[in-house]
Amino acid sequence: MYENEEKLTKAFVIAAIVWGVVGMCIGLMAALQLYLPQLNFANEYINFGKIRPLHTNSIIFGFVCNFIIGLSLYIVAKTSVVNLISKGLSWFLFWGWQITLVIGLISIALGYTSTKEYAEFEWPIDIAIVVLWLTFGYIFFGTLAKRKTKHIFVSNWFSGGVIIVIGLIYLINNLAIPVYAFKGYSIFSGASDALVQWWWGHNAVGFLLTAGFVGTNYYFIPKLVNRPIYSYRLSLITFWGLIGFYTWAGTHHLLFTSVPTWIQNIGIVMSILLWIPSWAGAFNAWMTCTSNKEEMKKNPVVWFFLSSIAYYALATFEGPLMAIRWFNMIAHNTSWVIGHVHSGALGWVGMTCIATFYYFIPKLYKKELYSYGLVKVHFVLAHIGILFYIVSLWIGGIGQGVKSLSLTESGSLTYTFVDILRFMEPYMLGRAIGGALFILGMLVMVYNLIMTVKNPQKVVIEGAY
Repeated sequence: MYENEEKLTKAFVIAAIVWGVVGMCIGLMAALQLYLPQLNFANEYINFGKIRPLHTNSIIFGFVCNFIIGLSLYIVAKTSVVNLISKGLSWFLFWGWQITLVIGLISIALGYTSTKEYAEFEWPIDIAIVVLWLTFGYIFFGTLAKRKTKHIFVSNWFSGGVIIVIGLIYLINNLAIPVYAFKGYSIFSGASDALVQWWWGHNAVGFLLTAGFVGTNYYFIPKLVNRPIYSYRLSLITFWGLIGFYTWAGTHHLLFTSVPTWIQNIGIVMSILLWIPSWAGAFNAWMTCTSNKEEMKKNPVVWFFLSSIAYYALATFEGPLMAIRWFNMIAHNTSWVIGHVHSGALGWVGMTCIATFYYFIPKLYKKELYSYGLVKVHFVLAHIGILFYIVSLWIGGIGQGVKSLSLTESGSLTYTFVDILRFMEPYMLGRAIGGALFILGMLVMVYNLIMTVKNPQKVVIEGAY
């Protein structure tokens, strides 16, 4: 039992690591170009305008989605005590996802783009993604429906929420009128287009990059520390809070625009209310993770989970803060937002994935982890990298915002656009250094995990995983 599930999970996890490293390297290339634009070598295929969506889409659809799909299907099978409802469809989903993503990224490199944030793929790729996502939903909910347990484990609540919300908003945001192959035009325009786009954009972060990882944490952290979830009831409060508030919060990206003020205000209120379920979830995960003091002391993998929770609390403080008008006026449309996104993307999502890989891959292959010393090296590299990255952009972004708003006595701008670009130079260098250090840590992890898997001596690890 579960032989197919384990093979499928291995495939998704390996794909996630590959796409993660590739996507981060592309991101480093983009960061270096922001500091030294000559690095685009006047080549149309590697200019910033093309490699930036290559970076975001390879991370979101490659790294994140492979992680969430693979582990959601594994968790639903294990907690339901049944095999996945269809072996054939599960492998169709895996290979279909990889092929669609490769074609989509090639199409962006060739200049085919809808221009929408985190939704640059044109309509043929969108159709393929929707079909594959519906396949994911069928396998997940079909497996859940035939479960042998009466109880639905909390991780499955989060995975199910991700499947429903992401499927709905991706489909609606990408509705388009096809003109020819790889070119279509959105059915929305103007303020309506902006509203729908940020309904998608913010909830891609809220569900793919938040709820999905909260769900996997509720499965893997108790396994790692060998303790139950601190509060099962609190986990469901977190779930319903995210479902109730997050889907309304996207309009805090549209303050001071032509979007109606009452819609902007809904985004502000819902964003601030998100502090409650977000920090409730962070508190619950932290208390679970720290419930085994011995494991905390001796196992550096626990450190990655603790770090991810801390960054989650930080990122979910920054998001509602950005919804407050006076702060939004200074920070929005500056590099501060990029720092905020990456405190979540590298700190929360990245650390969660890393911790899961270190814990779960040895279990899947029934091996002992090759080197805990290298895990500690990775921990140091990752954290120095993140601090370089986000602190540079926090400081630079606020300075950028203040300078952009600064006026002379006559009412004209104090600083030109070029002045602000020059001001940002050292912070762009700090960002690139931070990204490089984080990638170096990822390469240490890849080496450690390859050596773990290649170890000819298998070790039978007792206990369920």
